Amino acid sequence: MFFELQHIDKYTGARAGIMHTDHGDILTPCFMPVGTQATVKTLDSTDLENLGAQIILGNTYHLHLRPREDLIAAAGGLHNFMNWHHPILTDSGGFQVFSLGAQKEAKGQGGLTKITDDGVEFRSHIDGSKHFFSPEKAINIQHQLGADIIMAFDECTPDTADEKYTRAAMDRTHAWAKRCIDEHQKNTKHHGYEQFLFGIIQGAKHRDLREESARAISTLPFDGIAIGGESIGYNMGATAEILDWVIPLIPADKPHYAMGVGLDPNDLLTVVAHGVDMFDCVAPTRLARHGMVYCHSERSEESKNRLNINNAANITDTRPIDAHCQCLTCKNYTRSYLHHLFAAQEITGLRLASIHNIHFMLDLMRRAREAILADKFAEFTKD
Repeated sequence: MFFELQHIDKYTGARAGIMHTDHGDILTPCFMPVGTQATVKTLDSTDLENLGAQIILGNTYHLHLRPREDLIAAAGGLHNFMNWHHPILTDSGGFQVFSLGAQKEAKGQGGLTKITDDGVEFRSHIDGSKHFFSPEKAINIQHQLGADIIMAFDECTPDTADEKYTRAAMDRTHAWAKRCIDEHQKNTKHHGYEQFLFGIIQGAKHRDLREESARAISTLPFDGIAIGGESIGYNMGATAEILDWVIPLIPADKPHYAMGVGLDPNDLLTVVAHGVDMFDCVAPTRLARHGMVYCHSERSEESKNRLNINNAANITDTRPIDAHCQCLTCKNYTRSYLHHLFAAQEITGLRLASIHNIHFMLDLMRRAREAILADKFAEFTKD
């Protein structure tokens, strides 16, 4: 059994479960730090182990371009390559093809060359070279990378997509999902251990399409169900609404994954309350590299639970970032010291801030899980 649903909070839809993989169990709900290019920026595998990270992400698009999946496969897979011997999930690259292509087009550099029913032809954001991803190729790359959880190739739809475009993209995503399953089922075990495949629901902001996609993806033999698209995580109002539409339609006995959620710690609580088990976001480490650190005392709408360590008020402040936090940074260093490191552009500052932000998210989910098991999640979210 890959996923075991252990408890549903009596007063909310929040769930506690466990995913079993050959690289260890994953207790849910869980936040997954993003290691796009086989590294969680500024941290190494020992840092992540000390933080208690259960699972991290890699990305098919980036690792295909650099250093390439064949080199990683020759090293024995992503776990050996990056010395991380716990679970890994790889995204299929669909979102990156969409987002980086859109960025290049906006700069007049040319973006996506062609989307057809066969797949996507795109240009590398590194050197402009042409590449092609079909559903089969996306699966084959992920087989070589060797992540424990891999994603079906999908067409990520933007928030602004009209219904006609969204339907065409959704239909393509469903057709690609079947091709991904066919390719994966030829051999589900690579580098000596089992890989689990998740499907992705699309449909942008159109309720009828989201519900149709949820039903279509749910009928296929995926190991887990993800909710994707530009809206998810980017627009939390729309995210909550979309989850209201689709969660009742997807299997309760499979893990639910909201892709790209975690800009604000409160966002995690929102999706957990809707019955989501797993989520990821680059925001904790990206914000940390700019001196933005999560803090319980910063609760205003404007601050979004963040403290800017670069502010002059921190020059002489001898308190830790967060008095409630037990991370390595807060137990050993002051706001004054962190401010100095950022002012001096010392790399250690980026690392210490990243350690704090990742700890904050992981600890929040550990406490959320305890609350769910005690049927106290609603009280927990109000705290």
